[in-house]
Amino acid sequence: MKRIFFVLFMGLFSFLFGSLAQSEPPSPQVNPADAGRALRQMVLTMVPADLGVKPSQDFPRVFGILMDWPIGEQTATIFSDCTGGASLYTTSTFGIIGGEGHETVRAAAIRFVRGADHLFNSAAPTTEFPYPAHDRIRFYLLTFDGVRVLDTDLASIKNGTSKYVEFFGLGQDVLTELRHVVQKGK
Repeated sequence: MKRIFFVLFMGLFSFLFGSLAQSEPPSPQVNPADAGRALRQMVLTMVPADLGVKPSQDFPRVFGILMDWPIGEQTATIFSDCTGGASLYTTSTFGIIGGEGHETVRAAAIRFVRGADHLFNSAAPTTEFPYPAHDRIRFYLLTFDGVRVLDTDLASIKNGTSKYVEFFGLGQDVLTELRHVVQKGK
């Protein structure tokens, strides 16, 4: 498990920060890093009607999920919803939106949201959405009754002892599919 996490971490690190080196310089009037933060906030405050979804047999309580985790000085956020929407937001200048246009991404996103329903009772209701500390991972469940949050330490994910390790893996699957789409586009 440690090796898998390390490979995923290094792949994401090179993906995020390797891509930054190729970015255009930011405009002095606009801070590009704020775009990811704004999109994350928008998703955390949306209501199910924004997506046109209602509780169903497949998605009785949870319609979306955000997973925040630290990568060096930055934080990455994977967003998935029950329609197959998926995006990567970061606190740096890099992000990916529009993953739902690809079947592999949609399938991974839907699996991630389905997995969130199993954690509904473990999550606490919240109306505040801070990023996690540098040694924590945070999951925000977007439910039909508001947002719920789970928080766990990064070390227990890395060493495979967290009860959320499989759920974290579902989020990593979304990231992998997003990465494949971007790499195919180059």
